Amino acid sequence: MIIDVHGHYTTAPAALGAWRDLQIAALKDPSQKPSASSLKISDDEIRETIETNQLKLMKQRGSDLTIFSPRASFMAHHIGDFETSSTWAAICNELCFRVSQLFPDHFIPAAMLPQSPGVDPATCIPELVKCVEQYGNVGINLNPDPSGGHWTSPPLSDKSWYPIYEKMVEYDIPAMVHVSTSCNSCFHTTGSHYLNADTTAFMQCLTSDLFKDFPTLKFLIPHGGGAVPYHWGRFRGLAQELKKPLLSEHLLNNIYFDTCVYHQPGIDLLTKVIPVKNILFASEMIGAVRGIDPETGHYYDDTKRYVAATANLNDEERYQIYEGNARRVFSRLDTALKAKGL
Repeated sequence: MIIDVHGHYTTAPAALGAWRDLQIAALKDPSQKPSASSLKISDDEIRETIETNQLKLMKQRGSDLTIFSPRASFMAHHIGDFETSSTWAAICNELCFRVSQLFPDHFIPAAMLPQSPGVDPATCIPELVKCVEQYGNVGINLNPDPSGGHWTSPPLSDKSWYPIYEKMVEYDIPAMVHVSTSCNSCFHTTGSHYLNADTTAFMQCLTSDLFKDFPTLKFLIPHGGGAVPYHWGRFRGLAQELKKPLLSEHLLNNIYFDTCVYHQPGIDLLTKVIPVKNILFASEMIGAVRGIDPETGHYYDDTKRYVAATANLNDEERYQIYEGNARRVFSRLDTALKAKGL
């Protein structure tokens, strides 16, 4: 089974974006605030957006199941207040749940949280609990920078995050550490802000002893880990200078990386530097990079092709990246698959 651990509903019906525009406009005129119930999206509309986009490409590229969460750039936690984010997160999470109900063999949901700058992360727990207990979500997306590129929140090692970690440990769910839109003109959202955040999150964990407090906590750092694999020697050296244990002991029992790296040399590097047990297959298809690579004639985000082609992996290792590691890290996914006899 080919399990893609990083999918977003980037092709949601236009009505979702139109509703969000009304919600944002109402921040200046609260009398115009739309109700959640005013958003009408039919099952047929959902089917059309999925069948002609994600599902079509999954079948073409040979992947079977996608962990599906709301569109990352749409999370936009910096807009409005907690109520704004809470309503928006609930709508987006319900939509991904509906996708999973309509296509149960191909999608399983992960939740965005209703984060808001300067607001206690513990306020996100009711949405997290609802998504796990009612929607069957197998993971969450955690934004280390709800400010949208200004980095006003404390690092992930700060105790203000601990209530979320406690719930993650209780439910045994991982968090994909994923920022949203950058509203800082210095940082292009997908070209720098995402990759900066991946690298920053890793370094925040490296300089702390977070995993001593939460030895079973699991973070998935997307986009191949940002700069981490490429500068592995730098991080090993910094850990050494900071008198931390070897990275294999200090971080690699808790941190994982996905394969959203869009060229063969990148996957070759990732699979050479990072232990196989810490790599999970993902494509983030119909995401940041949607075009065809003129050098290969294939889509940049057809990452299965790169994993299949690298000389660094044998068949057993490919199995672990394609399926085994995802089932181990996302234990609720494994439970759901076993319930289906898979």
